[in-house]
Amino acid sequence: MLTASGITDDGRFHLRFERELGHPPAKVWRALTEIDELRRWFVDMLDYERTVFEPQAGAELLFVPRAEYQGMAVGHGVITEVDPPRLLEYTWGDETLRWELEPDSAGGSLLVFTTVFPDRADAAPNAAGWHVGLERLAARLDGLAADLSNLTELEDEYARLLA
Repeated sequence: MLTASGITDDGRFHLRFERELGHPPAKVWRALTEIDELRRWFVDMLDYERTVFEPQAGAELLFVPRAEYQGMAVGHGVITEVDPPRLLEYTWGDETLRWELEPDSAGGSLLVFTTVFPDRADAAPNAAGWHVGLERLAARLDGLAADLSNLTELEDEYARLLA
């Protein structure tokens, strides 16, 4: 799942995940870009009625937390690259999220997800969180529920791996 990590040219830290999905890029693209699909697998703490996500180059994004997360700041971002259904890149605060899709020979997709963020200290929790997020995406596409019970174990595992 995690295929690469390290320091970028500008001193930030990156994590790269690869995931084979048994669905064509067009279906995965919808799960990555449509609010009604995002709410079913993406970040739980967002209020998707107020979140603004329009996958067009230069579009401003707004990630609004649900009421019970009032202490969490509203996140702002911008779509930096988009090439449907192959590439989506955007910022969310000081993080960059890049989603790349390639069709495979069986009619499915290879998803390459890269996250870039400023502080290496955040690597293990980010890796565990995105690992679970990608599990949720795969489960959603397959029409299943994802098992989220191992987040703490994953964070410990990634802390050892990324030390």
